Amino acid sequence: MTPTFSVIMPIYNVERFVTAAIDSVLAQEDGDLELLIIDDCSPDGSRAICEAYDDPRITLISHPVNRGLAGARNTGVRAAQGRYLAFLDSDDIWEPAKLARHREHLEARPEVGLSFSRSAFIDADGAPLDYYQMPSLTDITPGLLFCRNPVGNGSAPVIRREILEAIAFDCEVKGGGVLPCYFDESLRQSEDIECWTRIALKTGTTVEGIPEPLTRYRLNEGGLSAQLERQYQSWLAIVELTRAYAPDFIEQWYPRAQAYQLRYLARQAIRLRDGKAAWDYVRRAIKAWPGIWKAEFGRTAATAGAALMLRVMPERLYLRCEGLAQGIIGKAQKKKIDNDPRPRSVTPERQQDAHEAESP
Repeated sequence: MTPTFSVIMPIYNVERFVTAAIDSVLAQEDGDLELLIIDDCSPDGSRAICEAYDDPRITLISHPVNRGLAGARNTGVRAAQGRYLAFLDSDDIWEPAKLARHREHLEARPEVGLSFSRSAFIDADGAPLDYYQMPSLTDITPGLLFCRNPVGNGSAPVIRREILEAIAFDCEVKGGGVLPCYFDESLRQSEDIECWTRIALKTGTTVEGIPEPLTRYRLNEGGLSAQLERQYQSWLAIVELTRAYAPDFIEQWYPRAQAYQLRYLARQAIRLRDGKAAWDYVRRAIKAWPGIWKAEFGRTAATAGAALMLRVMPERLYLRCEGLAQGIIGKAQKKKIDNDPRPRSVTPERQQDAHEAESP
């Protein structure tokens, strides 16, 4: 029997986290699913942990060679049988209502092709940090996706199968010949932003979010500031991939998207406690597009202020200030989440229009 959901979960060096991820899938209130675990040649004990599960809904697929996150997701999409495809990174966790809420959302609003939820941050040990990713949930344009990636992370989206099929392209796959692909395997970072932007530009589908934080997104320890610059280079590669089929779009959105990306990297540098790198990214962001001050004064000022404080303050004092600020912000975010309206069904007339638009 064909499941409603195909859950696609790559594994690589996640033996510390993968049990919690799998358990969160199997505990879904809507259990009409298959879980496709793609072992991307993980060198640790992740595979053995997955093999210990005895649940007919689980399928373990092995790569002959390492293909990266995009390659593992592509393998999962090709194997998927479900009507809706959900992605989960194996160090993250879903709330039990995650898939049930997305089914309600997608069935009530047929014009939505990509549904996502807000996410709550957890630390490396899984403890809640009491603050959230708070992106725009509606009126999401391709430009907003490219600049701000409101989907947020790779464990938030649930996508209709036909939307992914509409953006498929043939590609030479490492160790596998020419196969249909959905994520670009030439990218080793930020491949999800490229895919979501391509979905919006090429299909015209509606991208919309659910207010509840249904994904727990793990902030892992460690990392180096040098990795941030590699991430920036990967983002520049996305720009060129997108420019190849949408040059006018890149011409319109590149400066502000570059500024937002550099500000995002400043925030990551702050998390790594590298004040010098954070301040450098802030300066580069403002230089790339000064309009970022007017467009998002609060977030830009908060990032610049935190970078400057981290650079000039003793770290212990900075951490106290950061903790106080996060506590205030987290309470305000929780209040907004509780008060935000939930997505409504479209009217019968609009449902009819949407079905007609999806038909050949």
